[in-house]
Amino acid sequence: MNTNFSDDFLIKGKFSIKKTATAYKGKLTKEEGAQLLIREKEKLRELQERLYSDGSQSLLVVLQAMDAAGKDSMIEHVFGGVNPQGCNVTSFKTPSSREYSHDFLWRHYLALPPKGMIGIFNRSHYESVLVCKVHPEYNLNEKTWKSVEDFDGKFWENRYESIRNFEKHLAQNGTTIIKIFLHVSKDEQKKRLLDRINEPDKNWKFSSADLPERALFDQYMECYETAINETAKDNAPWYVLPADNKWFARIAAIQIIIDTLEKMNLKYPELSEEEKQGLEESKRILESE
Repeated sequence: MNTNFSDDFLIKGKFSIKKTATAYKGKLTKEEGAQLLIREKEKLRELQERLYSDGSQSLLVVLQAMDAAGKDSMIEHVFGGVNPQGCNVTSFKTPSSREYSHDFLWRHYLALPPKGMIGIFNRSHYESVLVCKVHPEYNLNEKTWKSVEDFDGKFWENRYESIRNFEKHLAQNGTTIIKIFLHVSKDEQKKRLLDRINEPDKNWKFSSADLPERALFDQYMECYETAINETAKDNAPWYVLPADNKWFARIAAIQIIIDTLEKMNLKYPELSEEEKQGLEESKRILESE
C-alpha cells in the first residue's frame, strides 16, 4: 500500500471544487496513520534543522480553510516536533487601522520567514480574495476606493495578479511556497461547530459570528475555486486536502512539507580546512585539561 500522498492533492490544470473529495476513502487506517505521523514528524524535525543550518532559503506554508476545518490543530500536530526557534506561526485576523493604511500585502511582507526559517500563515493574503470578495464592502476600509461598485471584474483581476507577482517575487528570492486548502464539507463543519457548543472544553472555540459566515458557505467555495485556479503556479503550488478526516489531512500535509524540503537540496555547512584545524586544536586543548 502506498503511504506517501504528497502528490495526490497537487492542483494541476483546471480545479473544480465540487468534484474534489472532502473525505479520505483509502485503505490507510487511523491507527496506522497515527504511527505514520510519528515517523514523518521525525523526518520533518531533521529537515527543519538542516534548513536552519543551511541558512540560504526559507519555507512559507500557507494554510487556508473554512471555520472548524482544522487549521489550528494541524499546526499543533504537524509542527509540534520541530525546534520552535526555527519556526514561526502568524495568524492573520481582521486588519488593524495601521494595516489598512498600507496596501493589502504589506502586513504579510512583515511576517515572511527569514532565511533558515519555516513560516506558517494561518490564513493569509488570500483573505483579500475570499472574505473580502464575499463581503466587498470590507475593501472600503483601505480608503482607496469610494464605492463597492469599484469592485468589478478588473479589480479582482488586479488582486489575483498582485498575489501572483508577490509569490513569484518570493520564489525568485529564496522562499519556497506551499499553499494548502483544507477542504471540509458543510456537513462536517456543522458537526464540529455543534461539538464546540456541546462540549464544555470546546466552548471557547465557538463564535456566534461563525454562523452568518456558514450561511455563505457556497459563495466561499466559489471564491476558493477561483482563487486557486488563478494562483496555482509551479512556483507557488496549491494542494487541496480532504479535511473531513483530520488525522489524514495532517499526514498528507506533513508529507507535502517533507517532500518540498527534500527538493530544496539543503545541506549542513561544510568547514574549511582552516576551520577543521581549529576544531582539532580546540579538541586538543580540552582533552589536555
